[in-house]
Amino acid sequence: MPERPVKSARRRPTRPPARERRRRPDERPAQILEAALDVFGEKGLAAARLDDIAKRAGVAKGTIYLYFPNKDELFRAVIRSTVVAELDRAESVLAAGPPDAQLQAFMKGYWAFLCTPTFERVHRLVMSEMPHFPDLARFYGNEVVARSHKLIAGIISEGIAAGLFRAADPYATARMIMASFVMHGVWRAKRVVLPHLGSVPDAVLFEQLSDFIHAALRPDARGSHHSPARVAPRSHS
Repeated sequence: MPERPVKSARRRPTRPPARERRRRPDERPAQILEAALDVFGEKGLAAARLDDIAKRAGVAKGTIYLYFPNKDELFRAVIRSTVVAELDRAESVLAAGPPDAQLQAFMKGYWAFLCTPTFERVHRLVMSEMPHFPDLARFYGNEVVARSHKLIAGIISEGIAAGLFRAADPYATARMIMASFVMHGVWRAKRVVLPHLGSVPDAVLFEQLSDFIHAALRPDARGSHHSPARVAPRSHS
C-alpha cells in the first residue's frame, strides 16, 4: 500500500499575549502609558526599555510603536496624559465667574490632583530625570510650568483690574502660588519625615493654603502700593 505524502506542518502565527487579545484596541494606549510611568519611575528614562514597558502593559513590543514612535515621545505622552490633562481640565472650568472664584476653583482642582499617587510618581520622575534630558526638560517647562504660570497670572491680572486683588506682579504671584501647592503636595506624601503633618487631613492643608493665599492677595494686604506688571487677559475661547 503506497504511503500517503506527509503534509508539512503549517506554522501558526505568533499570537500576542492573552491580556492583549482580551483588551480592546482603544484601551491599549492608556495601559501602555500607565506601564511606562511605572517603569520610568523604577528604572529612570535612560535605563527603561520598551521591552520592559511592553511586558508590564501586557502587550507585544511592536504594539507600542503603533502609538508611540520612540521612548521620548512616550515620555511626552505620559506627561500630556497626567499633568497637562489636569491643566486642560482646569482651563475648561475657569471660563466663568469672578477672578477670586476662578482662583479658588483652580487651586481646589489642582490640590486634588496633587493628592493622587500619579502626581507623586510624575514629580519624582521629573525631578530626578529632567536634568539629564534637556529637550524633555524644555518640553516640561513649556507644557506644564509656563502654561500653569500663564493661567494663574491671567486670573491674578483680572483680579487686580477688578479691584479684588492687591497690586502685584501676576507672574511672580503665580510662581509663588504654584510653588506653595507643589511643595505641599510633595510634603503631604512624605509625612514620615514631616511628622507635624501626620495628623493634618488633606482638606485642612488645602484650607490653610487657600486662606493664606487669598489673605495675601487682599487689596488691603501690606505692600499693595507696588505697581503690578500687566499681562494680557486670558482668552475664554
